[in-house]
Amino acid sequence: MKKHLTILSAVLITLFSLNAKAQDDKPVAKSYLAFIGGTSIPIGSFASTNYSDNKSGFAKKGVTLGLDGAVYIYKNLAIGATFSFQDQGELSQADDQNLANGYNTSFIKNQTSVTSENRYHNINLMAGPQYSFLYKNFTFDLRADAGVIKSSSTPSLIIVFDYSANSGSTYNQLSSGSTVLAYGGSFGFRYSLSDSWDAGIRVNYVTSSGFKVDNTGGDTGTVGRFQTKIPVNEIQTTIGMTLKF
Repeated sequence: MKKHLTILSAVLITLFSLNAKAQDDKPVAKSYLAFIGGTSIPIGSFASTNYSDNKSGFAKKGVTLGLDGAVYIYKNLAIGATFSFQDQGELSQADDQNLANGYNTSFIKNQTSVTSENRYHNINLMAGPQYSFLYKNFTFDLRADAGVIKSSSTPSLIIVFDYSANSGSTYNQLSSGSTVLAYGGSFGFRYSLSDSWDAGIRVNYVTSSGFKVDNTGGDTGTVGRFQTKIPVNEIQTTIGMTLKF
């Protein structure tokens, strides 16, 4: 019996040692900093061009540039963050005419003209927990995000209503420079080029209740389209080079 126990103990100790060694040999994710660039794609009401929907943002597909990084705090669990700049375009002449036709009908004027200025320019700062799965030369990253979007400008509108040849009024939708809370998530994968460098692709989803918009001038909010907030919904697809440390 003692001999059997000795053999069993030896087997268990051997198995434990092998398992511990396997755990030690298992690849561990490294902290990193990535330089990213790609496309910001507005979706939902942010991209809508529907005059009748006050949430329509008329945003366009544009460029996004920034930094993405993560610091691993326990094995493959990290705190990740993204800092990025977005350009989501400006209203086209067709958008201006679409709005002019809508305002003209809503306010029953002889003629209405719409002139748009400025573009969607904003900065995102998003952060949250991230978990990474390693498989051979690939690392797959999953992250939940929360943070802020700081708008430096949104399209502004100058709407001129003409009652007749001798009278008229002007209504302005102003550019917004507000800061709003946002949340979202991301998925990405990286391919290891060396011990220090990866190349990868990442897809981010960002959503927010939106930028506050101020309006001035005659007929403000009386009838028809009256926008006080521009909700943000976008998908960002980026590629990047990653420095691991």
